[in-house]
Amino acid sequence: MTVVVDLESMMTHRGIGVTQLANLIGITPANLAVLKNGRAKAVRFTTLDALCEVLDCQPGDIIRWVPDAPGERD
Repeated sequence: MTVVVDLESMMTHRGIGVTQLANLIGITPANLAVLKNGRAKAVRFTTLDALCEVLDCQPGDIIRWVPDAPGERD
């Protein structure tokens, strides 16, 4: 299974950059970049809540699950 972060496309759609969004949700631009680039191991619900509020979206607009193709499981 793969969890895909679609934050960058939502940010582009809303016309907001990393620094501005990070300031609005109260995290560092570096931590937001880690999440945006799909390198985060976890995301706090408070962060997800803030992202959804600022971007006016649902959690599923930012994060989605993609099943493994047959034979790709470890």
